[in-house]
Amino acid sequence: MPIQPVDVAYTAVATAENGRDGRVATDDGKLDVIVNPPQEMGGSGAGTNPEQLFAAGYSACFQGALGVVARREKADISGSTVTAKVGLGKTPDGGFGLTVEISAAIPNMTAAAAKDLVEKAHQVCPYSNATRGNIQVTLTAN
Repeated sequence: MPIQPVDVAYTAVATAENGRDGRVATDDGKLDVIVNPPQEMGGSGAGTNPEQLFAAGYSACFQGALGVVARREKADISGSTVTAKVGLGKTPDGGFGLTVEISAAIPNMTAAAAKDLVEKAHQVCPYSNATRGNIQVTLTAN
């Protein structure tokens, strides 16, 4: 699949110190967090971790994409939520990889209509477009 050109409207900038056991901050100072490996991976778990930050960004972005699709389709998504679960583990070749589960709860529509909207949002969401073909992303709607 060829890389699509992007007319960049905004660029986020963040800098990490000491990798997974240090600190990450944005250039504007709005985000400044301590990162530590989770206890499940032998770390202290005292701070957040890159997977939590990715899950937070993906869920917020996907909720935004859901809103774009809902407006186009004149669908009511009020009261909806999007949860992203990001898994980290070893790949067969000895490296590390991610998995993502996106779950959308849309209370004002049928399960079939919600599933359709979520699948359309997956085509719009920049995070989904960035990960497509690179990692396993599972979608559910209820």
